[in-house]
Amino acid sequence: MRVIVAVVGKPKDTSLAGAIAEYEKRAARYWPLEVVEVREEPGRGTLPDIVRQREGERLSERIGEPARAVVCDPGGRAFDSAQFSAWLQAERESGRDFAFVIGGAHGLSDELRDRARMRLSLAPWTLPHELARLVLAEQLYRAGTIVRGEPYHK
Repeated sequence: MRVIVAVVGKPKDTSLAGAIAEYEKRAARYWPLEVVEVREEPGRGTLPDIVRQREGERLSERIGEPARAVVCDPGGRAFDSAQFSAWLQAERESGRDFAFVIGGAHGLSDELRDRARMRLSLAPWTLPHELARLVLAEQLYRAGTIVRGEPYHK
């Protein structure tokens, strides 16, 4: 089983990029993690629906059909950290690849949302996509420590 984190764009803020890289590195100790970044669609002069559609097509191409998509969406299912770790461990035991998908500044396409196996809420409010990526990476790391009974989660 691979855990794919599929995101639109690269972090622009160097401090945030460093924190994301650190937590993705930590998470990779626990889960077979693959990060996929797709190009952001230029938004100037383009309708948000078109931006979401084009970015959604890029994300879909990169995660492929075998992977089950879990889209990060504020209206999705909420877990606490212990519940998330149990869910993630059950997914690992199923042996199938899955992809956490984080949209760009305009969000996710309807096609990706419809295809998703699940919608996951990282917070009850909308987060900037770079911050959503950091939150997800930290929770993947935390879930790994919970599954192994390590002291990070208190």
